[in-house]
Amino acid sequence: MLLKGSCHCQAVTFSVKSHHPYPFNLCYCSVCRKTAGGGGYAINLSGQSKTLNVKGDEHISIYRGVINGEQSTGERHFCKHCATALWVYDPDWPELVHPFASAIDTDLPIPPERTHIMLGSRADWVEVSAQPQDKCFDEYPDESLAVWHQRLGLES
Repeated sequence: MLLKGSCHCQAVTFSVKSHHPYPFNLCYCSVCRKTAGGGGYAINLSGQSKTLNVKGDEHISIYRGVINGEQSTGERHFCKHCATALWVYDPDWPELVHPFASAIDTDLPIPPERTHIMLGSRADWVEVSAQPQDKCFDEYPDESLAVWHQRLGLES
């Protein structure tokens, strides 16, 4: 599926091909929550980094969070004008890019279940709205974005 996205002020637009477009993985970690999660979590999708096409690259800044006292290798791209979180790229997994679902303009499919991750670091004010079929993890999930899509037969 071709995902098209943009920042709020439209200075940055992008597209990326994704085999895993369902917005099911809600991350409550402090980095996602504070940089892209107005509801107390962020939702990352998965795309093929070699297909990422960006217009307005000069309007992008990059933030690398600190996790357990170490600077993360993950590069969080955002618009330096309106601060929209756009995507995360990590050179440790160069074939992938993870756009934030909140920056995607393409209609996304509704997931049949969700995975709530990093609940051990969620803010106290965040109420988790997990459904009976959802999976919840204090830290990382037991399956990747790709495996989740494969298990449910949802690959594009």
